[in-house]
Amino acid sequence: MAHDPSLPERSAVELRQLIQTRQISPVELLDACIARIEAVNPFVNAVTATCFERARREARAAERAVLDGGPLGLLHGLPMGVKDLEATEGLLTTLGSPLYRNHVPTQDNVLVARLRAAGAIVAGKTNVPELGAGANTRNAVWGATGNPFDPRLNAGGSSGGSAAALACDLLPVCTGSDTGGSLRIPAALCGVVGFRPSPGLVPSSRKLLGWTPISVVGPMGRTVADTCLQLAASVGASVGDPLSYPVDPDGWLEPPPVDLGRLRIAWTEDFGVCDVDPMIRAAFRRKIAAMRHLFARCDEVRFDLGDAHRCFDVLRAEAFVAATRDAYERDPASLGPNTRANFELGAAMSLLDSAWAQAEQTRILARFDAAMAGYDLILAPTTPVSPFPWTTLYADTIDGKPQANYYRWLALTYVVTLTTLPAISLPCGTDAAGMPFGLQVVGRFRADRHVLGTAAALEQAFSGVDELRRPRPALDRLRPVEPALTSIITAPSGVPGANEGTTIPTSAA
Repeated sequence: MAHDPSLPERSAVELRQLIQTRQISPVELLDACIARIEAVNPFVNAVTATCFERARREARAAERAVLDGGPLGLLHGLPMGVKDLEATEGLLTTLGSPLYRNHVPTQDNVLVARLRAAGAIVAGKTNVPELGAGANTRNAVWGATGNPFDPRLNAGGSSGGSAAALACDLLPVCTGSDTGGSLRIPAALCGVVGFRPSPGLVPSSRKLLGWTPISVVGPMGRTVADTCLQLAASVGASVGDPLSYPVDPDGWLEPPPVDLGRLRIAWTEDFGVCDVDPMIRAAFRRKIAAMRHLFARCDEVRFDLGDAHRCFDVLRAEAFVAATRDAYERDPASLGPNTRANFELGAAMSLLDSAWAQAEQTRILARFDAAMAGYDLILAPTTPVSPFPWTTLYADTIDGKPQANYYRWLALTYVVTLTTLPAISLPCGTDAAGMPFGLQVVGRFRADRHVLGTAAALEQAFSGVDELRRPRPALDRLRPVEPALTSIITAPSGVPGANEGTTIPTSAA
């Protein structure tokens, strides 16, 4: 069947409707996405292991279901990319680590199972940093993911492969997750939407510390409506995440209407504790000036968040110690520099550190809530710097100030993580370097629906303003870059997803 090469550029919501009304076939859509991946992915390296033949079988079954006229799931027939931290049955899942170089799970995790049950068709995995550590998507298994606006620059992380795939219109649905900003940062750097929900709204069955609110899974999309579509298919209780709770999916399918003119907005450049590049500060002020007329109030506010950095250091380290202890004790050299540093930081801590951090996190939420008094939402930049070369592991200096470790440059997002408040990164024009700028919208406690509704209203308002509208990459101008994002080696035999329509690259960094 011939396919329309422009199909992948349409929103997930529109594509789902076209499938429902039999105007397009799931087979036609999948073929168009595969063609787009084969043409564009070599320039950005967003999609890693693939399972195109299995996806084609599932697309044919999805087509038959449409013709039979039965009920269809929310994501019926939509090709999907799954972040390579999430277990996918029968498909190579490496976590970006040589330790899992040949790991093929025997079952999907809860998130993937729910999205498949809603009708999504897994086409492949999307790239991550090693074990999800850091916000520069590069690893020793697949190499680096380049930014769709300039592949010499980084795409953010750890959901960098998903963000780049969405920005390049490779796939209409891609998954993400967030600890210190892993949904929001790549969304900001690639010009798409990344939503960090309140803990428990979407169950995360792969976190070893089930009771921690630090790590969540959540949706990404090219629009807020697309993001809500994925969210509705994944919310609700699961015993795999003890923080999850029953939720009616229908309540999340569309963002609720929000009147921007009634909102009391507060804004901050740095939350009082984050280093931010002067260029980003200037860009943020320009954007606030361009949008402040939309709101009833729009005021700068000051924060006192205590020792937020040390608090995050401890809580993050706890999670990494739990995840990497066995590997580190077998062979520290088996871990990359980021994950090894996380383990060693955590291993040197005591119960006193842990108890202090838990209490400080509670105090931070109270301080944040006090700063929000009288306001509906907080606006801030998502990232403190413009995208930098992916060959640079992390931003070690911001505004002339050395950063204490490889993730300190994520502070604009991880201070929000500590509060457990819902937050979304929304495309908001470009910075002075011509790269995407992400606006972080932070809501009140458990006000996820209000954040999504506000983001949808802002998205619509921004669409007619050059300073604020979502930027789009010029895919026809993409060229190979040096150093290469990947170098090709022979795929291992017998590893599903490793040699079906793809090759296995290794890092060029």
